[in-house]
Order: sequence, then C-alpha cells, then structure tokens
Amino acid sequence: MITVDDILETNRMITEYRLDVRTITMGISLRSCAHPNLDNFCKNIYEKITREAEFLVKTGEDIEAEYGIPIINKRIAVTPIAIAAEATNTDSYVPVAETLDKAAKEVGVNFIGGFSALVEKGFTKGDRTLINSIPEALAATDIVCSSVNIGSTKAGINMDAVREMGQVVKRTAELTRDKNAIGCAKLVIFCNAPGDNPFMAGAFHGVAEAEKVISVGVSGPGVVKHALEDLKGADFTEIAEMIKKTAFKITRVGQLVAKEASKRLGAPFGIIDLSLAPTPAVGDSVARILEEMGLESCGAHGTTAALALLNDAVKKGGLMATSHVGGLSGAFIPVSEDEGMIAAVKNGSLSIEKLEAMTSVCSVGLDMIAIEGDTPASTVSAIIADEAAIGMTNNKTTAVRLIPVPGKVAGDMVDYGGLLGSAPIMKVNNFASDAFIARGGRIPAPVRSLTN
Repeated sequence: MITVDDILETNRMITEYRLDVRTITMGISLRSCAHPNLDNFCKNIYEKITREAEFLVKTGEDIEAEYGIPIINKRIAVTPIAIAAEATNTDSYVPVAETLDKAAKEVGVNFIGGFSALVEKGFTKGDRTLINSIPEALAATDIVCSSVNIGSTKAGINMDAVREMGQVVKRTAELTRDKNAIGCAKLVIFCNAPGDNPFMAGAFHGVAEAEKVISVGVSGPGVVKHALEDLKGADFTEIAEMIKKTAFKITRVGQLVAKEASKRLGAPFGIIDLSLAPTPAVGDSVARILEEMGLESCGAHGTTAALALLNDAVKKGGLMATSHVGGLSGAFIPVSEDEGMIAAVKNGSLSIEKLEAMTSVCSVGLDMIAIEGDTPASTVSAIIADEAAIGMTNNKTTAVRLIPVPGKVAGDMVDYGGLLGSAPIMKVNNFASDAFIARGGRIPAPVRSLTN
C-alpha cells in the first residue's frame, strides 16, 4: 500500500535530489526495411521510424506532466545497420546514417542509436562497410550514435577489429576536430554488448528483440548520496542495505513510467536499466557517492572496492522492484558527465589506469574520456583491447568511449555542453603498443566460456 509518506519521499527525491528517468528508448526492428536499392532502403527506414515513433516524444511529455516525474531523454534504437543494410548494393552507409538523423529529428528524439556492427568473431561485407563509414557518418550527422562489438566471453576478442577501431576513432576525431572531436562522443566500442541497452551512445535494437519495444533507463546518484549522508560511521553492511532500499525506490519510479509508455505506445515493455547515470550538475555524481563512503577523493585507494559495493547493491535493490532488468544496470563512471569525476581528474587522484581498474566492477567501462590529440591509433586500440579483456574474462559488458581531441594536451579542458559535460584532457601512457596491435587475429575465449 502506498502511503502519504511514500509520496512525499518520492517528491523529495525528484525535487531535491535530482531523481529522474534518464531515458525512454523505443527499439525498432529495421529488418523489414531491407532492399537491394539504397534509395529504397533509406525510404523504408524513414517511413518506418517516423510511423512507429510518431508519438514517442509526446507520450513521454504527457507522462512527465501527469506524474511529475522528469523524463530527460526520448531516444530510438534500431537494428544494427550492418545487418539491416547488408542486402543493399552500396560501398558506403553514410546515406543511411543521414536518413536515421533526418527521421530522428522529424519525430523529435534526442538521439538515435544503431549505426552498429557485431564483429566479435569476424566480419561480413556489411560489417566492413559499416565500420568504414563510421567517421564520415558521425561527422555528417548530429544525433546518430554508433557502436561496434569487438569481443565477447563466448567468442574471444577480434583483434583485427580492435586495430581497425583505433583507426576509426582517430579518423572520427579528425573529421570533427572543429567541434573538439565530438564525433567520438557518439561512438562506443563494446565487449559483450547487450541488445537491450536504452542508454546512448551504445544503444541498438538487438536481433533477439521484438518488432518494437519500450525500455527505460533510470537514474538517481543524488538520491543515493543523500541516503548515505545519514549513515556517518555506519559499517559497509548498513551502507549496502541502504543503497539496496534506495535503488528499489528509484526502480519503482522507472517501472511506472515504462508500463505507462508501453501501454500508450502499443509496444511491449522491454527492460528497466537500473544504472546510476550521472550528469555534470552538482549533486548528481557517482564519484560523490564513493566519497561519501569515506574516500578523500574518487580515485584514492579503496575506490574500486567502494564502486563494487555500490554496483552490487544497486542491482540487488533494483531486481526486487521489477521482473524485467536488462541493459547495463549498475553505476556509470563517464568522466565528462560527472562533476565529481572531473574534480578528481583535476586534483590528480583519478588516472586512466585507476579508471581501468574501476571498470572491472562498474556497469560499463572507460567512458567519455578525452585524451591528447596526438595519441597514436595503436595506443587507442590497445586501450580498447585492455577493456575488452576485462569484459571477456569477467563475463561482463565493458566499453570504450575515448575522445582524442586534436590540438589538445593533458591539462586542457574541452566543453561539449548538456549531458556530455566538460572533459579534462587526461594523460595516456606514452609507451608504444603498435607491435602488439599489429599482430591481429583473435584472442581466444576464456575457459569460462565453455558453459554448454
């Protein structure tokens, strides 16, 4: 039974501690759009997206107005274009990206994801075309997001793809250098990519999904931090219990929004992503939660242990609130999107090496990290390989969203605005990895992959 106290508490969570639904994401299958002619394929895509998502934004706004729950983003995820476009006779998918951009703008969403390829075990012609098209596609569009899955626990790591993605990141940075390489902020390289992730830039509509689904990503770092402020001197068991209870409450809000959106849009409810997604706003930081546990600054020794506790407790609490959990679910650590992370980089407590250790226990990986523009492509590839190895070995999703900003050096700042925030340029180990990356081939799957 919902009490007056429950309602008042939820209201405080929203008005004082920045609880929000970060995104309603509609997944749309484009498999029915396949056509050998590029123009016809693009026409089919445009018509299907604008038809299926016509009322997505309005529905989100209506729910927000009726329930008083902030819904920050409305987004679309589509079938990986490398799959949907494979039958099309073309050597570039840039026109497809432009069509996605046009359709997404027509229906008014913030981002559209799915300019993607799944190549953990090898390439098809469509995969090759997609990957080669990424730099120009991200330079030519505004709200299209791209992702490539280069490894998995079952398949190992495709090191040929890793090598190529380092080069793709660098070309994307160069083609968008006039905007501080913002194209790279819309590109994620995954290991163990989920097909039901509602968060950008890595969202795509997985091949096992229904024709159309509604998924919701919740957030609320500020709510969790506030809850811990009352536990000064408490032990970690008490901290974990409080985070679980708070995550339960946050997830129930997301569940309400998801069910309403599903009903009104006539699309099945997909999943709730339980992730704590920070913003650059003060009071909405994952780093500050970790510091509330007793760390002087995020990145100090003990940070990885604190993050492991947070990630686990968020999942346990959320699982009690909904039967359909998916996506990434846990705690995000995107540097530019978290004011506490930015502060930790500036004061010297947080390095890329420490962030890499933290990715072994967080939701995703090295996220929204700006690095020096002259970082070699082979070094970018090696960073991707390291993250993929963590994901593959630990049977978890890891990802890399690196931004090598042309002309910038460690200590500089770049500003992307909005949820993307401001990124301090971080120092990268300058010892070479080019001979390692040049080997290519596949890193075999670990023993734990043999679960059949």
